Amino acid sequence: MHTSLTDPPPTGTATGPTRATAEELEHQKAAITRLGHELRALVEATVRTAASPDTLHRVADGVRHVTGQLTGRRRARAEIPEVDEFPAGARMYSPVTGAGSPLAPPVQVTSTADGLVGHCTLGIAHEGPPGYGHGGMSAMLLDELMGRACAAAGMPGLTVSLQMRYHRPVPLEAPLRILAGVTGTDDRKIFVSGSITTRTDRDANLVTADGVFIAPDPQLARNLFPGLRAEP
Repeated sequence: MHTSLTDPPPTGTATGPTRATAEELEHQKAAITRLGHELRALVEATVRTAASPDTLHRVADGVRHVTGQLTGRRRARAEIPEVDEFPAGARMYSPVTGAGSPLAPPVQVTSTADGLVGHCTLGIAHEGPPGYGHGGMSAMLLDELMGRACAAAGMPGLTVSLQMRYHRPVPLEAPLRILAGVTGTDDRKIFVSGSITTRTDRDANLVTADGVFIAPDPQLARNLFPGLRAEP
């Protein structure tokens, strides 16, 4: 048996996997995206509001009621959602790129000749110093894009080290541009660089990073990601 990092996860019963059709998956993704959009609007309103305590208590009761409507089976910790394309593609609940995540900006990623470029806008929910993004958000944005650059280059890898350099504060509510690209390899080690700028001033680096990633061997991949398909 061996595990491929590019295979989709199995679903269904022990007697055989049952997979949703492409149409069903697209319908599910659209619903997840819509809910994620509304949840991000709720989070942003929550961290900006100056509503009265009575209003906040009333809204909290309403949110609890809504949460109670999300019934049915819950995904296990290591289970890969069927709507995901792990490790090289879209992940619907990623806190960086996930259209279904209430935490994500979310980053829109496209390929370039040198790697990947991402675009997003951080909101008040991502605030560190007043008016600027939290430094941990910058690290998360770059770690995600740099890891995906490895996968896009055909070498899915795990982060070994990430050296960050913060040149200027990252402004909130300003369109950002994130670059990531593989700069070299050494056996299973992958070297990647990344940067964050605003979209209006692409020459002024706000944050830069150099990272080392490592492509796991098949046995380690099986241990870390048991939801990946194993095939003869």
